[in-house]
Amino acid sequence: MDIRIRHAHPHEYDRIGEITAQAYLGDGLLDFGESDEYLDELRDVAKRATAAEVLVAVDHDHVLGAVTFVPRGGPMADIARPGEAEIRMLAVAHESRGRGVGETLVRACVDHARATPGCVRVVLSTQRTMHAAHRIYERLGFTRTPDRDWNPLPELDDITLLTYELTL
Repeated sequence: MDIRIRHAHPHEYDRIGEITAQAYLGDGLLDFGESDEYLDELRDVAKRATAAEVLVAVDHDHVLGAVTFVPRGGPMADIARPGEAEIRMLAVAHESRGRGVGETLVRACVDHARATPGCVRVVLSTQRTMHAAHRIYERLGFTRTPDRDWNPLPELDDITLLTYELTL
């Protein structure tokens, strides 16, 4: 497989949105399943692309996965502070998992961060159950930052997102 990373094209947005939604659903990451309101945000790649960079992993022109890279805060940033880039919505198509697609996407985000003037750190949030993703982050040098863990839905006490950072 020849994995290339590039900016997503508008004609790929629907496919990317569906890969992202299915990844979150299939991994049990949505508290309300198919009725979870967050699915709309996961599927709205066009909206993300106006506020951040949507990077896609492709093999020839076949979409394998995608990630949202937030270089300088703005509406897509959840936890980034000044001087930090943020990785969001990393998703790999089910049939493409186990081939290094996720790691390749994370590496591309780190490379983008290094090329961003004034960026000193990359941060991200992840769910407790995403063990394969945690292994990727740790292998690439990210460290846990428990003091930044947070709950995106305060009305639900049982959700805490874990945070990681990589100092560039």
